[in-house]
Amino acid sequence: MAVVLDAGPLIALARIGKLDLLPALFDDIVVPPAVHREVTSDQTLPGAVAMERAAGLKVAEVGDREAVERLASSLDAGEAEVLSLARELGATAVIDERRGRRLAAELGVPQTGTVGILLVAKRRGLISSVRPLLDQLTANGIRLSSLLYD
Repeated sequence: MAVVLDAGPLIALARIGKLDLLPALFDDIVVPPAVHREVTSDQTLPGAVAMERAAGLKVAEVGDREAVERLASSLDAGEAEVLSLARELGATAVIDERRGRRLAAELGVPQTGTVGILLVAKRRGLISSVRPLLDQLTANGIRLSSLLYD
């Protein structure tokens, strides 16, 4: 299975030391250039160093720049590239922002988020429990709705 990751899930997983779940769960892990720049431009930000060292992450250009431009009127550059590239590759978009997930659904792009990745990892026996990781996420400044947490 191929996934295209947005900055939010990359940063969230890096903050709790779980970027290693990605190559264990997915065959192809793709990051568009705007997301790569967003996460790695300031090496002091959470996830910047971890992403540079993460195994299996590939940076891939979006072919349909017009689609990116259309989406950029509603989303930031990274999210617009994630949805466009996921659509091009027939991949799942890994995105946490509500607006991005809503547009993914409208475009017919399969999507999941950070919590979805943790749930799949639990089902596959890669982690023993999700709740402690959710607690780590919130302790590290990642906002989760109470509905999502429950």
